[in-house]
Amino acid sequence: MFQKLFAFALLLLPLSTSAQVAPAVSGHGWSLSAGAEYSNFQPDWGPDRLQGIAVFADVDHILLRNLGAEGEARWLRFSPPQGETEDNYLLGPRYRVWRHHALSLYGKFLLGGGWITYYPSTIGSGSYFAYAPGGTAEFRVARRWSVRGDYEYQFWPSAPGLAFTFPNPSHGLSPNGFSVGASYKIF
Repeated sequence: MFQKLFAFALLLLPLSTSAQVAPAVSGHGWSLSAGAEYSNFQPDWGPDRLQGIAVFADVDHILLRNLGAEGEARWLRFSPPQGETEDNYLLGPRYRVWRHHALSLYGKFLLGGGWITYYPSTIGSGSYFAYAPGGTAEFRVARRWSVRGDYEYQFWPSAPGLAFTFPNPSHGLSPNGFSVGASYKIF
């Protein structure tokens, strides 16, 4: 009986020892974080600031060190003054400029599209190409959770268009603003 139990224990020994070892790498060197933010922007069209929410995802790879990518979608629709709203969907590279313990500072350059309903809303709406340099400060508060603050200065070069500015040329719009939020590291 003792020999059978000993043989059975020896068979289970490899299973129990491998279960105690932490994996060396998870996600094959990739890191994915996702989160949400509250945003407050100056729309550059109309007198009031716009507020809303944004969702974002950040992707990094261990071999690229400080270089990663960010995608975001923002809907500035909380209590819109006179019906004015702005939405944007942007994607692009981000670079970690500085890191000290749990604090990281990033620079980013995003490209995509912006949609606006003008003030007053009877004027109409439009969709435009947009690009946005910006910066992010991120503080890791737990192994998978971070809080962050973000600033973007967007350029919509073809907005609002000659239909709104004729006989003067259209010089585009430059909405800009701050966001604060949190992210969760998925892997």
